[in-house]
Amino acid sequence: MATATPKITLSSSRDIPFNKLVLSQSNVRRVKAGVSVEELAESIVRRGLIQSLHVRPVVDAEGKETGTFEVPAGGRRYRALELLVKQKLLNKTAPVPCVVSEAGADILIDEVSLAENVERAPLHPLDQFRAFQAMGEKGMTEEEIAAAFFVDVKVVKQRLRLASVSPALLDIYAEDGMTLEQLMAFTVSEDHARQQQVWEAIKDGWQKEPYYIRRLMTETTVRASDKRAAFVGLAAYEDAGGYVLRDLFQSDDGGWLQDAVLLDRLVTEKLKAEAETVAAEGWKWIEIAVTFPYGHDHGLRELAGTTVDLTEEERATREALRDEYDRLEAEYSEADELPDEVDQRLGEIEEALEALDRRPMTYAPEQMARAGAFVSIHSDGTLLVERGYVRPGDEATAEPEGDDGADAAGTATEGDQPAGVQRAVITVGGSPTEADEEEDEVETIRPLPDRLVSELTAHRTLALRDAVAMNPHVAMTALLHRLVTDSFLPHSTRGCIEAQVRDVHFPAQAEDLRDSASARAVAKRHERWGDDIPADDAALWDWLADLDDESRMELLAHCVSFGVNALYEKPNPYGGMGVSQHGLEVRLAQADRLARATGLDMVAVGWRPTVANYLGRVTKPRILEAVREGAGERAAELIDHLKKDDMAKEAERLLAETGWLPEPLRMIDPGTETDAMASADVEADDLPEFLAGDSEDEDLAEEEQHMVAAE
Repeated sequence: MATATPKITLSSSRDIPFNKLVLSQSNVRRVKAGVSVEELAESIVRRGLIQSLHVRPVVDAEGKETGTFEVPAGGRRYRALELLVKQKLLNKTAPVPCVVSEAGADILIDEVSLAENVERAPLHPLDQFRAFQAMGEKGMTEEEIAAAFFVDVKVVKQRLRLASVSPALLDIYAEDGMTLEQLMAFTVSEDHARQQQVWEAIKDGWQKEPYYIRRLMTETTVRASDKRAAFVGLAAYEDAGGYVLRDLFQSDDGGWLQDAVLLDRLVTEKLKAEAETVAAEGWKWIEIAVTFPYGHDHGLRELAGTTVDLTEEERATREALRDEYDRLEAEYSEADELPDEVDQRLGEIEEALEALDRRPMTYAPEQMARAGAFVSIHSDGTLLVERGYVRPGDEATAEPEGDDGADAAGTATEGDQPAGVQRAVITVGGSPTEADEEEDEVETIRPLPDRLVSELTAHRTLALRDAVAMNPHVAMTALLHRLVTDSFLPHSTRGCIEAQVRDVHFPAQAEDLRDSASARAVAKRHERWGDDIPADDAALWDWLADLDDESRMELLAHCVSFGVNALYEKPNPYGGMGVSQHGLEVRLAQADRLARATGLDMVAVGWRPTVANYLGRVTKPRILEAVREGAGERAAELIDHLKKDDMAKEAERLLAETGWLPEPLRMIDPGTETDAMASADVEADDLPEFLAGDSEDEDLAEEEQHMVAAE
């Protein structure tokens, strides 16, 4: 017969008047820790007594109960109740919920007290974060939560921010998959997708420090301490719909501006507005940039202006500031360290004196008519205007003749521009602003946009690849030229053959590139060879060794063709990444040589000017020039009255069978100045005129809208 398992009996609970309770001398808690007795008393007032006291009857010498009870477990709660009695917030006879154990129990009272404190499981931080979040969702403010739990409001904000991290990361933190410091680092962005993306990138690596996580989370943002943010102002940025994210756990210098595109737009708009103010002074040109590189005024002559005299009031202010500065210096000359307020005042005086000494300059109107100014942002976020620079091309500007009172710039402009004052040409990074573009484009043919030239040269590069692959002899010559140059002239500029062979991708390409005849031919040839080439390295070597010479030459030509790079890309004037001006010239010259050697004809490979790939991307003067060259003057006259869209469509029809090509796709005759640039030791010449521009498609589109509206 099975023996029944003995059942335990729990101690009973009952309400005992407070004045019948005494604090046990066996209570193990002697050192104050955690929430204070005062705060616990406030909590009891707010929420009542959440946990009962554990008590035992007090017995006399004969073992009889005396009617009082000692408290071995719950001493802090007892002291909090005692404080409430003293404050007359609780009656001394008020019943207190208690769990009563037997006076003669076998378990020591000291053990009960220790077990109550040791066996207590601390709350996981995430549970607290989520509890704060739940209370906030149910209507409690951050201030109310802070008051209820006797913490600073900042602590509540931090906890709520931690609870707002991606649930997937919170689950990882709950399972001890990341530290609290790492979780804090993820709060600098509220983008859950980005948080998870960063964690996936670093979770298996050795670099998981909080500072590294913060850097990854904010790499697409702009610090509030950035001079662009200081120039625009956080208030203006936020008024425009921008969002500033703050790090609640570390000093963040004002936070991070999340929308860098919006910030750049606001910076450009404010710089343009400031430039208009400077332009009203009468300068010929204004150049705008966030920062101009070192030496941007190289080769320019700086005008010697006249400093504006101080007024009597300004002179008196300057003397008073100097006297105060001297007095403070003399007074604290013997001090080892200046008091903070004195040090601050001396700094303020220095700034004020510097502002008075940095007086604006005045220039003669005839000087300003041929000079300009640079408008940028100082390192501290203030506006920086550098006036009075004359470009070499403006040095020989003829003085106006006549006595009719006209200024050096000629007749007055239209609109609100005052008579006798020229309208300054304002450029942003070398590109004219919209108003200036509209005026110039109506009468002149500007260089092609960079992206359009890149797309056209992508067509030419692909066609060149196909042509090189079809000419093994040319491919062998090109490869030997590259290899010999690398072996004997290692410091030469790399041309259009990447000898590695590294496939050159096209960052800018037209929609019809993939479907072009050249693309189809290259893909078909690559697929044909790919079906036969072994994947194993040793087998590939044996397969290549067994190929006949003709097949080897064909395969060599095909592989070399993938290294052809005849792309135009904007040169980097400061070195570093990208191609230099000289490197671009050598690349394009070698591309022309390859085209001549292979007999490349872009018309024969199927390129035709359309609205999508050229005519809709250029200005009306460019369209008319194309029709004039391809179909004759009469054809150009038939469409010169049309609006831009209609003109482009008609031009596509007129040029369809003419074989006309834009400059980037034309064959360059040998012996020209451009061909000479292929030599490694030739001086770098200017690029062809059609490559000299740096306007973008977006600017061009805006400019065309202005022109259409003007029509």
